[in-house]
Amino acid sequence: MSTFRSIEELVKSLEREKELLKEMFAKRKSLSFRYDYALEMTEYKEERIRYLIDYGVIRDTGDFLEMEDLYLKFFEDVLEVNEEINVSFVQDYLTRLNENIDYYLKESNEKRKYNYQREVKRCLKNIALTTVRNVMDLKRNMDNTYKNEPNYQIKKAKLMRLSEKLKNISLLITKSEELIDNQQPVFFRIAMDVQMRNVVSDVKLQLNDSYHNLLEIHRQIVHYLNLIDYQNRIFEKIRKLKYLKDQFLLEENTTIRQVVSQRHPLWMEPQTNYRIKLSIDYLRTSDEAFQAVRKLAAQQKNRKLSPKNLAEAIPEGYLDNQSQQIDAINLREVYNAFMASGIHLFGFVMNYRFRKEVSRGDKLIYFCQLASQYADELNFTESYECSGNVEYPLIYAK
Repeated sequence: MSTFRSIEELVKSLEREKELLKEMFAKRKSLSFRYDYALEMTEYKEERIRYLIDYGVIRDTGDFLEMEDLYLKFFEDVLEVNEEINVSFVQDYLTRLNENIDYYLKESNEKRKYNYQREVKRCLKNIALTTVRNVMDLKRNMDNTYKNEPNYQIKKAKLMRLSEKLKNISLLITKSEELIDNQQPVFFRIAMDVQMRNVVSDVKLQLNDSYHNLLEIHRQIVHYLNLIDYQNRIFEKIRKLKYLKDQFLLEENTTIRQVVSQRHPLWMEPQTNYRIKLSIDYLRTSDEAFQAVRKLAAQQKNRKLSPKNLAEAIPEGYLDNQSQQIDAINLREVYNAFMASGIHLFGFVMNYRFRKEVSRGDKLIYFCQLASQYADELNFTESYECSGNVEYPLIYAK
């Protein structure tokens, strides 16, 4: 793998591919940045993508591309969107701080002693800066976890893990203050110039602020955990109530009627509207009331002048007194005549003299209607006869 030979070369490479890197950083959670899409963003110049891969900016995972962890963590730290809180950095700075203090006390050359002293100042500043960032990341991750994590079990586990991180940060703050105040008294007495005094004062102030912020974060984490437990109990209770409701056992196994009858929440009450009438004196003397009246009068006038949505006129022919006679067959009359005939139903219907001309098909319909409507009063035999292409049973009156 190639390496950048200068900061200028690194900055130019990042500037040239800033659109691609911006999209990859925005989609770092999805793990689905396709190679074809990256090729499109680099004007289909594959050598530009190969350049970033060779220099360790991105890596190829087959059909997809990912940003290397080194640059990904750099962007997340600078933009303050990282979710991982690494407290080991502070411990490393404490170790390096002790080492450089020891080197300073053993060194006799003034120039090299100054370099060690400068390294001590840098370690102290890094301890304070890293601690402040860890506290900020802890607060942001705590809020994001509680507000955005849908699974309550995972949400609770993440908050517990953040609580452990909080304890580690608090412990490192205590170690840092202990080192400055008690563990290295000789160095801070010998090397305490004006600049060192300002650095130590700023570091102590930042560590103290961070510790107080941790107390508030710890209180908030405990509050969130209690809320999760409370919401979980409500969820379990609602699930049990739903089961009882589905089994029609809700009123039998609970006191829901008694509880509901004792509660009278305000939102269940009907809303009452009160009309307030203005006094005559106010309407006569107030300019504001006069302008309001003029505005209302204009609205009423415009409402009267506006066209109304009227339906079309009813056609004149629609209202004419027209009647239509429907010549229907009285089946009851036909049935009464059949009861007095003594022959079977099919033969009677086919030979019956109706008041109007009736087709053979209509007579078949009347036969079926009579057989179904008066079935309880008819005697259906097991004998069948044929008439044309129609086979019919012999049905007699009881």
